[in-house]
Amino acid sequence: MKVAIIMGSKSDYPVVQKAEQMLAKFNVGYETRIISAHRTPKQAEEFAANAEANGFGCIIAAAGKAAHLAGVLAATTPLPVIGIPMKSSTLDGLDSLLSVVQMPKGVPVATVAIDGAENAALLAVQILSTADPSLRQAMKDFKKKQEEDIIALDKEFNEQKEPVVIKSEK
Repeated sequence: MKVAIIMGSKSDYPVVQKAEQMLAKFNVGYETRIISAHRTPKQAEEFAANAEANGFGCIIAAAGKAAHLAGVLAATTPLPVIGIPMKSSTLDGLDSLLSVVQMPKGVPVATVAIDGAENAALLAVQILSTADPSLRQAMKDFKKKQEEDIIALDKEFNEQKEPVVIKSEK
């Protein structure tokens, strides 16, 4: 299965590209499109309605400001939809975050942090891994490597510091 990445505007691409890079690390196929919930609503509905038949396992939707894209797609597909609220110049992305996260009952959208493309991709990988044992193992390996990297960083950090000596006052 592959992941659909839909962005509301080409200006979202510098953030969305990070999701593409993360999916590529896991050898997960993806297709990235520009489809606007407001300017091309028929195309958004058609894409979402046909996503499952077109081999997608989940959809990542990146949009800013009113950020209705994830909800529009989620309303029309049975696939999981992950929303990336994009940082906007108006309200620093808070408007986008609230638009994506405040979905009505019956139309769920998983939401990551503002500009959180990497986590959107990782969540997509986790969703797809429920049906793919090799992808599940790749996710386990990824998490183990993160742990090992932080342990090594902590060790290196503490080896470079001078020990703190606390003198007791008697």
